[in-house]
Amino acid sequence: MSDSEKQQQIDQGVMDTLRERDHSVLAQQVNPLTCTHNDIIELLAHYMALSEQDNDDLFDDWFDNLSKAQHTVLKVFEVYRGQYEHQN
Repeated sequence: MSDSEKQQQIDQGVMDTLRERDHSVLAQQVNPLTCTHNDIIELLAHYMALSEQDNDDLFDDWFDNLSKAQHTVLKVFEVYRGQYEHQN
C-alpha cells in the first residue's frame, strides 16, 4: 500500500469517526485513564490557550511533552468538537 493510499485510509477513518455519533469506543479510551476532572480541565484550558496563539514552537514543545494519556484526552476532545461543529 502506498503512502498516499495509507493517508487516504487514515483520512477516511477520521471522517468515519466524525460521522459516528456513538461515543462508546472513544469513552473506552478515556474512561480507564487515571486523571482527575481538574487534570482534564487544566489540559484543555492549556490546549485551547496555546492553540489560539501564533507561537507554533511553544505549542509544539508543549504538545510533544504530553503523556500518552494526555494525547488520548486531546484526541477524543477534538473528535467530539468536530462532531459538534459539523452538526450545525
